Amino acid sequence: MIQDISPHRFDRTFSREEAAAADIALCCRDDRILLRREGEGFALPRFADAGLTPAGRHVFSLDGVGCYLAAAPAEAPADCAYLTLQQVRQVRPMEVAFAAVVGVQLWRWYRDRAYCGRCGSPMEHSRTERAMVCPRCGLTEYPKLCPAVIVAVTDGDRLLLTRYAGRPYRGDALIAGFVEIGETVEDTVRREVMEEVGLRVKNLRYYKSQPWAFTDSLLMGYYCELDGDSAITLDTSELREGFWQKREEITPRGQDVSLTSEMVERFRLGKE
Repeated sequence: MIQDISPHRFDRTFSREEAAAADIALCCRDDRILLRREGEGFALPRFADAGLTPAGRHVFSLDGVGCYLAAAPAEAPADCAYLTLQQVRQVRPMEVAFAAVVGVQLWRWYRDRAYCGRCGSPMEHSRTERAMVCPRCGLTEYPKLCPAVIVAVTDGDRLLLTRYAGRPYRGDALIAGFVEIGETVEDTVRREVMEEVGLRVKNLRYYKSQPWAFTDSLLMGYYCELDGDSAITLDTSELREGFWQKREEITPRGQDVSLTSEMVERFRLGKE
């Protein structure tokens, strides 16, 4: 998955250290991020590589090198390009894709927290932690994180697959949805399956979680079993298709960035 970057080290420790020429510049513009072409793949541009003045806000470190949200040039420097988040999903090596999308996540959050949501005053950066603080009313806000579920519904050797309606991603997916106020994660699993495909489920089994910066989410993956009738009643506002597929008919996923793909592949291999 996209966060599986070992032996590389991603360090979230808050720092006020100033940028240097050898540090990494995370330049975001219109939900795109600047990356440097390197061979057949991409690398994170350092200030010196891109001809940029070392300045910006430290957001994390990668392998001991500081990564800074920096002013984005209007035009991409030589050997660099602005990539969309959809393009970042295909970027390799994986540590570059992970750092890039987390950089965009934090850039969006800082951009959208310029003013206090309580009193409307300009917000200021905290001097002690990764947060925005209102100097007038004292409201403190932290980076946005939305809990959500990914659900693999099984029926013997069959897996329920879906395809989204009205989204750029057109491939096979699993049931997914955000946790609502006052709701347990397990209740979210049952509700989302019922809402999207009209099925009841039982024997919920937690698999693992994934930070999914593309949608500011923390994903929690569950396997569960069909409970009763397998006839699908599709919510066409969310999905354009929902269908059962036998284990042997599932296309191998290989290495992919998402929890969904890993869960589907584990089912295909009989390891769920």
